[in-house]
Amino acid sequence: MVFAGARGPHVELMGAEFVDFDPASETITMRFVAPASFITGRGGVQGGLVAGFLDEVMGWAHVRATNGAEAPLNLDISMTLLKLIPPGPLLGKGRVVRRGRRVTFLEGELFDESGTVTYARATSTAIPTPVPTGGAA
Repeated sequence: MVFAGARGPHVELMGAEFVDFDPASETITMRFVAPASFITGRGGVQGGLVAGFLDEVMGWAHVRATNGAEAPLNLDISMTLLKLIPPGPLLGKGRVVRRGRRVTFLEGELFDESGTVTYARATSTAIPTPVPTGGAA
């Protein structure tokens, strides 16, 4: 299981749940349910917290692609918000675009629960590092 030994407070706070990992495409699928404290006056998830969802799926894609040996250390994250993001449930997909010894390129998307409406996209450039003691990504 992807979260074995890694159910840290941030994972619980985001309502994150592992759905699937496809080793062939190095793509992970996760579900999120934003708590009421994440919702702005407009009725959507606050943008910085959306970045957290996307960071989580991109990071776990790398962790799973390396069988838990590595976790990415972000150099940058670029995010595009396409629509107001409702509280959830939301579906996140993270993918390893290219994994090297010195740099890893990741991408993530956030969808409605059916996977048909895209709410946000992100890319990340990261340094592959050993998984920190305790197993959290």
